[in-house]
Amino acid sequence: MPYCVVTAAAAAVAGGAHAQEEEVRIFYQRYGQGATKVLLIIGFAGTYESWGPQVKGLTGAIEPVDEEAPAGDDSGAAEGVEVCCFDNRGMGHSSVPEQKSQYTTAIMAKDALALMDHLGWRKAHVFGHSMGSMIASKLAAMAPDRVASLALLNTTGGGYQCIPKCAVAFCNSFSGFWTAYYRVEKINRNMVDWHTISLACRFLRARTPEQRAILDLEVHYTKEYLEEAVGSSTRRQMLYQEYLKGLSSGGMQSRHGFEGQLNACWTHKLSTKELDRIRLAGFFVLIIHGRDDVIAQLYYARRLAEKLQPAAKLVELHGGHLVSHERPAEVNMSLMEMIKASKSNTDLEEWSNLPKKSDAGSLRKRDGDGVNYLIVTYNLLGKLHLILLFLFGVFHVILEHARTALRVLKPARVSASTL
Repeated sequence: MPYCVVTAAAAAVAGGAHAQEEEVRIFYQRYGQGATKVLLIIGFAGTYESWGPQVKGLTGAIEPVDEEAPAGDDSGAAEGVEVCCFDNRGMGHSSVPEQKSQYTTAIMAKDALALMDHLGWRKAHVFGHSMGSMIASKLAAMAPDRVASLALLNTTGGGYQCIPKCAVAFCNSFSGFWTAYYRVEKINRNMVDWHTISLACRFLRARTPEQRAILDLEVHYTKEYLEEAVGSSTRRQMLYQEYLKGLSSGGMQSRHGFEGQLNACWTHKLSTKELDRIRLAGFFVLIIHGRDDVIAQLYYARRLAEKLQPAAKLVELHGGHLVSHERPAEVNMSLMEMIKASKSNTDLEEWSNLPKKSDAGSLRKRDGDGVNYLIVTYNLLGKLHLILLFLFGVFHVILEHARTALRVLKPARVSASTL
């Protein structure tokens, strides 16, 4: 099996400056052959196989390249496309470090750069999905000279931006969280989608591949797509069997991998300086998002696209979190369009389909800055909401432990007849 071996220093808290380096093996597969190199970075709890529709659309291949064959270089066939996709650390065939501190988008971006070095790729078109888009954007900020173009599918800015649709992070940390959540929700029922709460609760209860497969389908796709007829059955039934087969053969993600990748999403952030490095690097940026995504909110994708002007182009499609599977033809067409544009003399402003910053600024002025106040207020309320949920969760856990301790310490009554 093809692996790229990288090393990551153990967490400073574990061993300080004398900490030993742990070997991390990154499993990858290559498809197609040519001078155009494409690196595909998958998202949270995903494996390289999740890029199937894009691999086939970009290269026409469905079988990986023989691992004994040379990786080739940039002097290969001019018209061909070579794709490499891999399992992130913590998932699939790649190593699973036990320390949470070994999972950040910066560390995982270095994994991707090490893989490019291993393959002999000087430069590549870097495409990422969900958490993979966070890794891809971090890679672009760290080494913009290694990026030919950047595509971010169903992306967010990480941190609290993941919480509204992925509140699992808090649930996994605090027992009784949803009880507290329900009490807070009574105060303001308009701040949270009840369907999202239901999905999160079911995610926590999912302990078998069958339960997880059912939940993944609802999270990844729109209801209309799942209910479409495919032969004598529905697409939901067909995909359920595929998901169940994958979960049963490969196994569900380990606890260390789950917590580590969750930490990578939670701690991810692009500073203003990093955003400027991407925006001014000279390569095209494509942001593709599903309008019905229940994991990553479209609002944050739009905001990121605005911050990356004039290099960014935003494509909104009807679909869920896995819009790359739900709308593969449109996604692949957009990706190929960007690859071709990057080889031509297309100007950045011609590429972008967003209004110029000056135009957006004048529009806000004409609106009397009312929209700005609303957005700022919404963001503040969202953060306050999360803080309240956190405090209620902590209070509930402390209360439960106190009750347990009192029951243990309470002396038992002994009747006279037993003496």
